[in-house]
Amino acid sequence: MSTEEHNEPETIRYTADVVCIRDGSVLLIERGWPPHQGRLALPGGHVDPGETSRTAAARELLEETGVPVDPDDLELIGVFDSPDRDPRGRYVTVAYLVTVPAGTTAHAGDDAAAVHWTPLNDTDHLAFDHSTIVATARHRQNSPF
Repeated sequence: MSTEEHNEPETIRYTADVVCIRDGSVLLIERGWPPHQGRLALPGGHVDPGETSRTAAARELLEETGVPVDPDDLELIGVFDSPDRDPRGRYVTVAYLVTVPAGTTAHAGDDAAAVHWTPLNDTDHLAFDHSTIVATARHRQNSPF
């Protein structure tokens, strides 16, 4: 598209998502609202004014799943900004990875209808581009630095 076709400023929403790993499984929420109501997704949400994406990611994980993590323990996976990643409009997310102890439990809270620990090799059906985010996290975990 030419720049002439982009006369209207685009509203960009800033979010953070978390790939939370426990014993080879990833913590997913069942979305309780549209879009993708009833589908599995990563815990996450909007970055509030005055918050960093890392702080927002830890807050959203706690609010949606009851799992507390120190924001400093979150490892950056990457920024996901495909223009069509969310049907509601332009959402740019910063995704983080955290591994929690084997006994960690989770419960649905805030916007989550339910929570599920899902095997990492069974995440190709997630809402939005969350399957890609999980795949990127898996690749990062298996890559030597």
